[in-house]
Amino acid sequence: MKRFAVCTPILTFTLAALVSFGAAAQEGTLKKIKDSASITIGHRDASLPFSYYDDKQQPIGYAMDLCMKIVDALKAELKLPKLEVKYQLVTSANRIPLMANGTIDLECGSTTNNIPRQEQVWFTMTHFVTANRWVAKKSSKVKKLADLKGKTVVSTAGTTNIKQITEINAAQNLGMNIISANGHPEAFQMVETGRAVAFVMDDILLAGLAAQSRTPNDYEISADALSVEPYGIMVRKDDKAFKAVVDKAMTAIYTSGQINAIYSKWFEKPVPPKNVNLRLPMPASFKKVVATPTDSGDPKAYE
Repeated sequence: MKRFAVCTPILTFTLAALVSFGAAAQEGTLKKIKDSASITIGHRDASLPFSYYDDKQQPIGYAMDLCMKIVDALKAELKLPKLEVKYQLVTSANRIPLMANGTIDLECGSTTNNIPRQEQVWFTMTHFVTANRWVAKKSSKVKKLADLKGKTVVSTAGTTNIKQITEINAAQNLGMNIISANGHPEAFQMVETGRAVAFVMDDILLAGLAAQSRTPNDYEISADALSVEPYGIMVRKDDKAFKAVVDKAMTAIYTSGQINAIYSKWFEKPVPPKNVNLRLPMPASFKKVVATPTDSGDPKAYE
């Protein structure tokens, strides 16, 4: 049986910790894990169904299941009969720094893999393909991007989504008032309470938030897509040996067909703690990845 430990969020790091990690990074993540007989997984608290807390405050989700398959592969690769799994809560804003400085070894959530981010971290094989859209109340009658002109729009701090909508706002001179929220639930609540007309985020996350709301039928996700967003599990940059093991594990999940049951569990069936069912069959864009696994950060690779 695996041992589980819960780590509290880390906001500051001592010089000693950074120096210690510097030595570990030079030796590689595989050695770091083998020497400590432990691995630290970064997770989210409210990215349903990818990575979120259940009613016992335990991290669960689609990405978490995939990461546990990776943990099993690491146990076999390193010949470790016991590998302690530690959990570290991360946010959109701190997930990349926590990976870069060695606090976490895998980041299992809903993180977009793109070319700019690959300058700081690496990603294993894409595990979902979504699109950047917005959710609004049906009563607001926001159907097209032009309908957001002059309106207050929210997105989550530290995401590709808020960066993109800010760029679109400037390029098209829409005059939107763009505000940032500390997390997805806070951003959705701003739409619920009328403090913002729309919340710009990955459509799958918006679907989960709307489904969990008090009045799901009051909300509508835009038909217009602002971008394609491939999700990947983050690993440390320049650690080729570790990435090779993780890539091999992810590829095996796809080629063996295990991915079908894992996907269905989280996207086509009721999920805890509220038995929300997203009823989302595997999209063609992700079926393409399953058939030919890729870690590309280029949106065109998923068209």
